[in-house]
Amino acid sequence: MTISIDAQSAPILEVRALNKQLPFSGKALHILHDISFAIDAGESLAIIGSSGSGKSTLLALLAGLDVASSGEVLMMGHALSGLNEDQRAALRARHVGFVFQQFQLLSALTALEQVLLPMELIGAPNARNRALAMLARVGLSDRLLHYPKQLSGGEQQRVALARAFVTEPKILFADEPTGSLDSETGQAISTLMFEMNASAGTTLILVTHEARLAARCTRQIRLHAGRIQ
Repeated sequence: MTISIDAQSAPILEVRALNKQLPFSGKALHILHDISFAIDAGESLAIIGSSGSGKSTLLALLAGLDVASSGEVLMMGHALSGLNEDQRAALRARHVGFVFQQFQLLSALTALEQVLLPMELIGAPNARNRALAMLARVGLSDRLLHYPKQLSGGEQQRVALARAFVTEPKILFADEPTGSLDSETGQAISTLMFEMNASAGTTLILVTHEARLAARCTRQIRLHAGRIQ
């Protein structure tokens, strides 16, 4: 799928009256209620709120990993509800990066192979050199052939950042990216993430419980019981 966008004319991500419900004990359990907002290219947005407020559900809907009960998410002008699962996956592969709390690295792949994988999936040119350069940028040139179990938590998250940024995504989604790290390592990872975000001009959307991390974003949205406060 080829997607083009004029960043000056439309938000890179737009949410219109989004609702999410799940059946529970014969009734509808409302997870998200009438969520609407827009994000311009290059912005950084923190989605904050207490546990159970709907943050991770909203992130999944924004990324097209889940389907809304009603309402719409438009990514680069394309309504996600109008795309099938394969089309949404193709859109993510070429234009979206992810960083997760638990890193989500593949145990059988080395650090270099982890970063090569997303480029191989989309047939990106010069993949190996780009992967080497990205791992050097996150300070892991001496860990290329190490497997996840041989890396510290901070090193694993650096691999995850390299994997997320190597395809030069338009949007990076991060779900509690420092939640599994100690304070010092988490601070170093968040600094690296914002530096890479700024240099690449990527739109950053993150879920976090950490006020210090959220404060580094240009905007914040607070959820309470599935509604924007």
